[in-house]
Amino acid sequence: MIIVVGSINLDLIANVDRLPAPGETVRGSNFTTAPGGKGANQALAAARAGAKVRMVGAVGKDSFAAEATALLRDGKVDLSGVGESFASTGTALILVGADGENVIAVVPGANDSVLPADIAKALLKKNDVVLLQHEIPLQTVEAALDATRAAGAVSVLNTAPFRGEASDLLAKADYAVANETEFDLYGEALSLAGRDRPARMRDYAGKTGRTIVVTLGGDGVLAATPDDFLTVPALKITPVDTVGAGDTFCGYFGAGLSSGLPLEQALVRAAAAGSLACLKPGAQPAIPLAKDVDAALTGAR
Repeated sequence: MIIVVGSINLDLIANVDRLPAPGETVRGSNFTTAPGGKGANQALAAARAGAKVRMVGAVGKDSFAAEATALLRDGKVDLSGVGESFASTGTALILVGADGENVIAVVPGANDSVLPADIAKALLKKNDVVLLQHEIPLQTVEAALDATRAAGAVSVLNTAPFRGEASDLLAKADYAVANETEFDLYGEALSLAGRDRPARMRDYAGKTGRTIVVTLGGDGVLAATPDDFLTVPALKITPVDTVGAGDTFCGYFGAGLSSGLPLEQALVRAAAAGSLACLKPGAQPAIPLAKDVDAALTGAR
């Protein structure tokens, strides 16, 4: 079972020819809404990868809540751990440029009401895989990491969005997943040694005894374990929209670990899924199905 403890949002997405500079107004060409939130995105990705998934989070008592959870329901994600809050359903305001790059502002809303006591809703068991991110209160993330270890389950902490005060949580996770910018920032906060990123990754793995995974977008993925260093390529694509690619990676990575795949195979599958997620607009609508990932990997050989 995959347990996701995290955020649930409704994404409000505007397409623009180019991202605006500070203080600048640009004209948009399209507006859509789509379910999002890093936790919900990862839950749906794990479900589309073929895993059984339970979501722990919160939504508001408002008109956004049903739309925010619609694709999770369609994906047969267990929502018994999702509570209702008097705060608004979380929202993400997203601008997507013609080159596929984006800027995002997140309003947490009900996500801030996901508290340590809610971890009981996860119904943790040995060998479960627990996915976590930084869009809910950090005390809840820490409580979930501690509960996961106590239960004999496996934790995967996606370190996004970057929060400097979360630096000490990384070493509590069996697997920490960061993009290259986040890892460099956490590396400074943790005083990791090394002249380049791979050296700092090895230093992290050696000091903590844990695994660090760093996603590099179109350049693939790096991973350092206490005993090994892995390099995994990304699929060669022309991105349409990179929103949700990292979450797709994390969901498929968790599903791979849950199914017993060796680390390198789990990374290869997750990297392919993350690449495919860039070929369609939106976060959850763009998450590929397992059969699409299989086909892409077969074609890449």
